[in-house]
Amino acid sequence: MTRTTVPVHVRWSDIDGYGHVNNAAMLTLLEDARIAAFWSHDLPDEGARSTQVLAAGPGAASVTLVARQEIEYLAPLPYSQRPVLVDLWIGRIGGASLDVCYEVNGPQGVCARAMSSMVMVDAASGSPRRLTETERAALAPLLEEPITFRRR
Repeated sequence: MTRTTVPVHVRWSDIDGYGHVNNAAMLTLLEDARIAAFWSHDLPDEGARSTQVLAAGPGAASVTLVARQEIEYLAPLPYSQRPVLVDLWIGRIGGASLDVCYEVNGPQGVCARAMSSMVMVDAASGSPRRLTETERAALAPLLEEPITFRRR
């Protein structure tokens, strides 16, 4: 079991009147980390992570849709020019879906935990499609216990 860590830059526009990352902007930070960790891009293969197997972008045969997201905020995340480190892992691999788990690390430790349920969809038909064996094999090393939220 291994997590992957992605550095994500906080933008000045992510900060609210209280001087920390706005709750809605946190979803964008999670999206940036998720795309960097798991989605393949139209980039050279130099240094690409082996987990970057989920197709993305215009013209891809599949798309990924967010089916559900949940965030638990533990502490404010202030602005910094240094990237925020987001730890990601897979909490569940289903037939056509997966749960991506996150811990967002701030200066005082973990400031947010989150989980996104993602569904693989065939771009042509709009119907869910099963994860391929290649996708499963690339994601399996990141399979770990899902997030346990405090108030459930």
